[in-house]
Amino acid sequence: MLFLDKLEHTNDLTENEQRIATYIKDNLASVSEMSIQNLAAETYTSHSAIVRFAQKMNYDGYRSMRHDIIKAAQQQLSQLNDVDANFPFSEADTAIDVAKNIADLTINTVKKALTQLDEKSLAEAANKIVRSKRLVLFAFGDTQIRARSFQNKLVKINRFAILAEEYGDDSWTSVSLNSDDLAIFISYGGDSKQYLKIIRFLNKQKVPTLLITGNPDSKLKTFATQTILIVQDEYNFFKVSTFASQITFEYLLDTLFSIVYSKAYKDNLINLQNNYDKLTQNNILTT
Repeated sequence: MLFLDKLEHTNDLTENEQRIATYIKDNLASVSEMSIQNLAAETYTSHSAIVRFAQKMNYDGYRSMRHDIIKAAQQQLSQLNDVDANFPFSEADTAIDVAKNIADLTINTVKKALTQLDEKSLAEAANKIVRSKRLVLFAFGDTQIRARSFQNKLVKINRFAILAEEYGDDSWTSVSLNSDDLAIFISYGGDSKQYLKIIRFLNKQKVPTLLITGNPDSKLKTFATQTILIVQDEYNFFKVSTFASQITFEYLLDTLFSIVYSKAYKDNLINLQNNYDKLTQNNILTT
C-alpha cells in the first residue's frame, strides 16, 4: 500500500497523531527532507510521539516511514495537474507550488501540441526548409526570442536564417525574396496587419511561405503556402505571460530543426566534428 493510502486508512489516531498525519499530508515535499526532531517541532509533538505514529502506520520507526514519504513526494511531483495557461499560479501558492504548476503547464502544453501535429505536415515543412536557398523568419516580441533560438540552432548545420525585423527592415527584406526562398511567419495570434500585407505580397510573387500560428481564423492562412496550426488555451491579452504559446513555438521549432538535422544526420555529425577540430586547432574556443 502506498504511503498516502496508509495515511488515509489508518484508524484510531490520537489527537497528536492526527495532527502529525495532517501536517505530513499537507507538507509532503518538505517533510521528506525533515529530521524527526524538525517534524516533532513543526507538529508541536515529541520524538517519541513521531515514533509511535510511525509504528501505528506499520513502520519500524521514523526512518523507514520517511523512506516511503520521500517516494510519495516524488510521485506527487510527477503527477500532472490541469493548469490554467493564463494564470498558472496564485498569490497563495508556495514556491514549490509555482514550480510544480509551471512544470505541469509545460508538459501539458507540449503534449497538447503533439496531438495536433501530423507526419505529412512536419515532413512538408522540413523539406521546405531544406530546399530553400534563403530562410527568413518573421517574428516579433516574445516570439522573436524563439525565432532567434531556431536561428542559432540552424547555424550549427550551416543553415543561416535571417530575422526579417532585425533592423526594422521586414518590408525591404520581403521584396528581395523569390521562389527559391522560404519565409516563415511565427505568430500565435496570426492577426498582424503588417504580416498580412507582406504574406499577401509574397503569395503574388510565388514565394513559399510557412505560417505557424494558434489562430484557426487567421487571415494569414489564406495566403500561406502551408500552415501549421496549434491551438492552446491562451488568451490574447488577459494573462500573466505568454507561457503556452512560447512553449509551443519552442517545441515545434526544435522539432523542425531535429527533422532537418536527421535528413543529413551523418553529414551533420561529420561537419560538427570538423568544425570542432578547426576551433580547437586554431584556439578559437573560449574556456
